[in-house]
Amino acid sequence: TLTMIISGLNETISVVLDYLEDVKDHGENKGDDLLASVRLIGSYLAETPHACGEKVKALLGYMLSIQGEDEASPFYSICFLIPMLCQITMRTDGCKLLASSGAYGAVIEYLIRLIAPTSSTVEDAGSVSLACDTILNFLMKREQIAFTFSGASFIKLLSALSHWTEDRGDPDSLMMASSICALILDSISEETLIRHPDLSNDDLVSLSQLMKRSLAMCGKGMMSDEESDLYQIVHACYLRWVDRFPRIKELIER
Repeated sequence: TLTMIISGLNETISVVLDYLEDVKDHGENKGDDLLASVRLIGSYLAETPHACGEKVKALLGYMLSIQGEDEASPFYSICFLIPMLCQITMRTDGCKLLASSGAYGAVIEYLIRLIAPTSSTVEDAGSVSLACDTILNFLMKREQIAFTFSGASFIKLLSALSHWTEDRGDPDSLMMASSICALILDSISEETLIRHPDLSNDDLVSLSQLMKRSLAMCGKGMMSDEESDLYQIVHACYLRWVDRFPRIKELIER
């Protein structure tokens, strides 16, 4: 009986995916009915992230572009799919899908909107955590999937995470943000960073302070196992790139 129920659910989700594929072929991506479809699919895939694999793979980029009638840009579609994205990026093939579909960029923009000080969206700690975990999973497997950093999204994320943590005292946020930033810096050059129009001198100072605070966490009280693991990522990355970033090194050592 349970097998029949699961089979029936898979068939239902498959039908909804077929509907979205048809709408995609007609060049449409805006509508509350489309958003409701993504919500249904996202709810199911949050429990069974690898169901309907080929159809989800083919439609992921499109689903992340869907907007509700009152949305100026996609947000809720990403919100509905982020639990699934977080789970599939625990595996290399899931990270490859995020890279090939451009979904990683959508997740970055989603996180930036969540934590931006000017955002009209109320910060949801659960959504922030899922988005951060998804990006961290992706960055940790960047070499396995031969991912090449390009575009402004990662530079914008460095700035957003740095300023987001300025007034935060909780170690979880600090270590998660710094580990993501450390991994990004591990994959770019200081010249690329400094010359980028989306990064100001204030951003560079804020980023350096984030790294300094996170590196100083070791030895300050008890860290949870997760915080300790994140600290190891930050420390290992820092040792690899510190000599390539003399300006950040100078700001940290002041």
